Amino acid sequence: MRYENRADAGRRLARRLEHLRDAHVVVLGVPRGGVPVAFEVARHLGAPLDLAVVRKLRVPWQPELGFGALGEHGVRVLNQDVLRESGLRPTEREALEQAERAELERRVRRWRDDRAPVPLAGRGAVVLHDGVATGAAAEAACQVARVRGAARVVLAVPVGPEGSLARLRAVVDEVVCPQPLRHLGSVAAWYEDFAPVTDAEIGALLAEAGRAAPVSGHDLPERPSPGREVEVPARRVRMAARLTLPPAARAVVVFAHAGSSGRHDPRHRYVAAALHRAGLGTLLLDLLTEDEERNRHNVFDITLLARRLHAASDWLRRETGLPVSHCGTGTGAGAALEAAAADDDVRAVVCVGGRPDLAGPAALARVHAPTLFVVGALDTRLLGLNHLAADWMRCDHRVHVVPDATHLLTEPGALEAVAELARDWFGTHLSRADAQALQGSR
Repeated sequence: MRYENRADAGRRLARRLEHLRDAHVVVLGVPRGGVPVAFEVARHLGAPLDLAVVRKLRVPWQPELGFGALGEHGVRVLNQDVLRESGLRPTEREALEQAERAELERRVRRWRDDRAPVPLAGRGAVVLHDGVATGAAAEAACQVARVRGAARVVLAVPVGPEGSLARLRAVVDEVVCPQPLRHLGSVAAWYEDFAPVTDAEIGALLAEAGRAAPVSGHDLPERPSPGREVEVPARRVRMAARLTLPPAARAVVVFAHAGSSGRHDPRHRYVAAALHRAGLGTLLLDLLTEDEERNRHNVFDITLLARRLHAASDWLRRETGLPVSHCGTGTGAGAALEAAAADDDVRAVVCVGGRPDLAGPAALARVHAPTLFVVGALDTRLLGLNHLAADWMRCDHRVHVVPDATHLLTEPGALEAVAELARDWFGTHLSRADAQALQGSR
């Protein structure tokens, strides 16, 4: 598939990045060619647009061959294989780096003009280029985002060679590429129109992004309710979490993640935003500390995880006075059910992929909360384990299979389906429980 132009590539990529909507991300375009791509993505996601300025380091007698790249804030990426093959002497390399560093700083001043960089500290960064070859420039751009304090870095490119993409996956949190190729040839070959991008175009796109209202193929969701970072006590530890309570929230859903960074995961935040719009609060909870997560045994210690989730649910009821439900992912799905088995006040449970079977037959049989299992059709192993867990349950439950989706549910449309299913399940069973309570009080 060839792209009509960079704007077309950006619009196509934007649909693959839908899970980042409402995730508080900043979109970074790599000048020059990445800026028109990034503009379309930023517009679709309703996110701010900024630059990640890099400068390729080229072998002088073979300009199409790059041996690395420089980035803002002193970032430098070198390809040692190319350096060895080129025969470039250290003194020649240093002279080239000095010249390119000066040019990079000149371009930063020209492109940014009087615009201050968009703050990245603690936020997600989505780095966009019009394609990768060796991947050095893309890696440098991602390192720039890290240096600026990004908590999570996603690299998105319309096309690239499989080998380079594999190397980039080792240095970023996520790589999105609709066309990973065994043999790239050249990036330009995958565009009908690959005309050079001018400084004037870059300035115009940055200016328009700064004043334009977000638009997309469908209405954008409302802005997410403001949340706050909290620490939830559980015996001798304090668990990091993000609590969001929309006005007049009817209940709170605890997102159980068996790690130390789930509260920053754009997929969790996307689903949480859908619940906020339905009047439900959320607690994005990390059940383990960073030190604990390094021991893989803790990730599968369902008793430990369930005990902490139980403590968090009790704390949440005291803090908010609201009913509590659970949403578990990964091994957190097993913990969500194990905790619900010991807590009859849990209103409903949703397990997204993951390992609900780890709760064990006895615990599964004791769960009273209505439970929904959501699993991708292409992950036959998890599909079987979710059905196995469901078979042990005696309460109201259902297994929903998302077509053409893997266990991460990152395929186009899959995350939207998860958000709608979770919203409807929690909303339906919360209303049903309220109606039953009202009837019992008469």
